[in-house]
Order: sequence, then C-alpha cells, then structure tokens
Amino acid sequence: MANITRIKASDTPAPKSAPEKSRMGDEPEQPPITRKKVVVKDKKQEKIKNKATRKAEKAEKRANREAENNGKKPFILIRPFVYLGRYIRGAWRELRQVRWPNRKTTWKMVLAVLVYTALFVVIITLLDMFFSWLFSLFIK
Repeated sequence: MANITRIKASDTPAPKSAPEKSRMGDEPEQPPITRKKVVVKDKKQEKIKNKATRKAEKAEKRANREAENNGKKPFILIRPFVYLGRYIRGAWRELRQVRWPNRKTTWKMVLAVLVYTALFVVIITLLDMFFSWLFSLFIK
C-alpha cells in the first residue's frame, strides 16, 4: 500500500465571490492549508495476487483430475463426447479472450464491408461486360 499525503487549501468549499482587499491594501485572507493522509490500495498488486491464486487453484484441480484418470483413455463409445466437451471448453476459453468492439466501431466496420463489397461488385460487373463484349466480337 502506498501512503499519499494530499494537501488542500481547505476542507470547506470556497466562497462564490472573490474576497475583497482590506482598506490597507493587504492581500486577501487565504484559507489555512490542511493536510490529509490518504491511504490508497494498490489495485494492480491485488489483481496480480488474485490472478495468481486463481491460477494455482486451477492447476490444483487439473492435477487432481489427472490423478483420478491415471492416464487411462475413456471407453470407445464415450470418446466422441469427451472430445466434443474438450472442444467446447477450448472454444469458450477463446471466446472469453475476445475484445468485442463497441457500437461505433462495429458500425464503421459494417460500413467498410458494404463499401468494399459494392466496389468489387462494380469491378466484377464491368469485367463481365467487357469480356462478354470481347467474346461476342470473336464469335461473329
């Protein structure tokens, strides 16, 4: 944990109008400076610690599961279901790692796909018309 000392002009809100100068031409009266000690938790360290404990728990579970199986292969009729379960579990892990775009980015990408699709439709249509015209000249 980090100890931070925060220095403020005052704990009370400042007056809405600027303080007036005294008749003697002195500076306006300043509020007293107060110091507060603020304790800030280091969130990064907590995240790293939590992540490490979760990894250790997962590794322990995996070791227990492998110890129960003792390297035995599942029965031949059950194997396809085991493999399917492994595939689904792996796919789910990959999906959790995906960073999905926000709405604005999604619409930009959709618009880009539509523009490129329209562009290629025009190019392919023009090429088709050109080759049709070219072949009709050769056939006559």
